[in-house]
Amino acid sequence: MDDEQKKQQEDWLNSRKHRLPSFTEVLSRRTRPPVDLFMFYLFLQREGAEDILDFWLDVQQHENLCRAYFKDVRKSGRTIKDDWPQYWEYARRRGSIYGTVVGLQPGAPKRSTTSTADLLSDQEKQPLAAASDEKHGGERSTSPPSRTPGLEKERIASASPPTADYDPPRSTTPFSLSGRTPTFFMRRASRAPTIIPRSAAITRMDLIASAERIFYRYLCPPNTVNSPENHEIYLPPALRIHSFPLNSTQEPKTQNELNLLAQIPDMFHAQKEYCFRAMEQDAFPRFLRAKAFGNLTPLSALVRLVIGLIILWIGLAVGFSLIFLDVQPKSKRFFLFLPFTFAVLFLISHQYELDPILVFLGQSESTPFRTLTIREPYVKKLLLGRAVWVTTLVALCSTALTLIFWAVPGHRL
Repeated sequence: MDDEQKKQQEDWLNSRKHRLPSFTEVLSRRTRPPVDLFMFYLFLQREGAEDILDFWLDVQQHENLCRAYFKDVRKSGRTIKDDWPQYWEYARRRGSIYGTVVGLQPGAPKRSTTSTADLLSDQEKQPLAAASDEKHGGERSTSPPSRTPGLEKERIASASPPTADYDPPRSTTPFSLSGRTPTFFMRRASRAPTIIPRSAAITRMDLIASAERIFYRYLCPPNTVNSPENHEIYLPPALRIHSFPLNSTQEPKTQNELNLLAQIPDMFHAQKEYCFRAMEQDAFPRFLRAKAFGNLTPLSALVRLVIGLIILWIGLAVGFSLIFLDVQPKSKRFFLFLPFTFAVLFLISHQYELDPILVFLGQSESTPFRTLTIREPYVKKLLLGRAVWVTTLVALCSTALTLIFWAVPGHRL
């Protein structure tokens, strides 16, 4: 079995030498710069759209926490059916992504990717409706403080809207700016996904706290959470979760609360799958186009455009001066090759978003004017090919411009 796994690993490594990585490989941290998860996060951060990746990573962490809880229960000699009968019944009826972990039979239904609201029975929807009615009735409720470091003093309030028809402005696409300025213009502190240390046994209250933190950070509408950490991501109406009726400081006691608690492990899975598809179809192709076929950031490319135009203006001014002053000997015009070469290099680098000098040094920009080593084999091969083409183009254009200005006969005005 070990030999077979080793062979599969070798086949996978060999296949990577002839293709670009998939989005799943990037998210699972199986790729190397400049197409790794860190570079993808920086790419989204420049567009002001890193919240959707933060959400996916936080939900992944939440699901890992749930898996760890189920594994701890099984290691203790108990079954999920005995330890958490409400969740067992919910998973048996509705399906669960933790089927093999919790010990469900292979023929048990798989987790659907429909909205969370569609997975609720009428009886389970009642407490959600009651919570929503209480919210729109004008009463004010506060959520418990977040357990995330630095957010212990945060108060999360659900304020009633001025009118029943009022709906706060929401994002319209997964990658819209949502009223925020992209970090191309303003540097924003990185907000890494939450990591929960396992200093003690995981309890169901930890699962509630994890889900509550995700809801108030990513799914709560704007202007209802008094924290800079709240950035609502776009979700289709069918996938939106409008309230979180459980409380991470009070253990569920009623039957309705226990039924709601049973949904916590799978609560965000449909939303996570939507975000995955949105990133895979929208942001990831643009990321590969930027990093597998270029090695410059937009700001760095823009700076090269400005510098290239300035140097080109200087070269043209000197060239026309040499012609109309009829400077002798005529061979002095060959020195125009230097400004023309740098000007064309910067302008074509901007056009292709690729600096051939950096590529030949094995470097790619991570942030403006900061580089890291290219380690992905196929990406290095692609960039070297494009760098050779850009270098050839620069040489041809510079030579043509120099010969044109050399061939024009001098005429003193």
